[in-house]
Amino acid sequence: MLPSSALFAPLRLCLNPLCCYHAPMLGLIAGNGRFPLLVVEQAERSQIPLTVAAIREETDPAIEEFASERIQIHWQGLGQLGRLLKTFKKAGVDQAMMCGQVKHVRIFARDGRPAAGRLSAFPDLKMLRVLMSLPRKNTASLIGAFVHVLEKEGIRMIDSTTLVPYLLPEPGVLTNRSPNAEEQKDIDYGLTVARSIAELDVGQTVVVKDQAVVAVEAMEGTDETIRRAARLAEGRRLTVVKVSRPQQDMRFDVPVLGMGTLDVLGQCRVSALAMDAAKTLLLDRDELIQRADEMKLAWVAVGNFAQRRKDAKKTAR
Repeated sequence: MLPSSALFAPLRLCLNPLCCYHAPMLGLIAGNGRFPLLVVEQAERSQIPLTVAAIREETDPAIEEFASERIQIHWQGLGQLGRLLKTFKKAGVDQAMMCGQVKHVRIFARDGRPAAGRLSAFPDLKMLRVLMSLPRKNTASLIGAFVHVLEKEGIRMIDSTTLVPYLLPEPGVLTNRSPNAEEQKDIDYGLTVARSIAELDVGQTVVVKDQAVVAVEAMEGTDETIRRAARLAEGRRLTVVKVSRPQQDMRFDVPVLGMGTLDVLGQCRVSALAMDAAKTLLLDRDELIQRADEMKLAWVAVGNFAQRRKDAKKTAR
């Protein structure tokens, strides 16, 4: 077994090594989906103490199965920023991760007031002050302000994949089947379009057929975008391209691909899938790739896009 110092080595992220005489106390803000469960499972396996802030409206109750003396689970409502800070400060947390999606829009009603419906979704005084300070109440602004508050309290947000880097795919073909010539053309075209919409913060997924865009992701999310494209394509084969945001901040909102999306690909006659390498989480990776092989899907993790775009332009000439 590795010594405890080796287990904590990946978390020593301070740029000044002279500051890192102690192992950091790690916190986790758990959103929805399986991602937080996999992070907690890895912390338990690596014997890393972890203080978890579980959100009633979002976190899978199955996270309670990991509760122990080492893994402390604390439930709170969405928008209870003051309670979150007290929980982390009491536990001595100085580094934290945010894993899993949190639907920040629940905090807002359509008229801009706190969302009614669930009492626990009301923002507390600390969060209300943050909301009132925001000129734009979009997700990016809210997360930025949230992080600023935590860091003022001495809690540094770190890469959400710190404990689970193996969930990020390396560049290359992930499945047994590689894209054929037509699929590769659609992938190259789709990457250019997807990068453009990601820069505009519109969405991160496009669906392509014969080098023409069938559907672009907006607020409906990846799965619904693919379903809409399938309706428009009327049974014809499709290619899906999913990219990360420019300068993707790996501390928040890392794209995730799970079995649910893979099932949608099968239902919608998608024959090829391309995504960014090292920027998209593959939950249950081995099972995903096995299922993709059964579907005869060509699945590519794309690296060094800038060079690929130059090569594509040369080919076009």
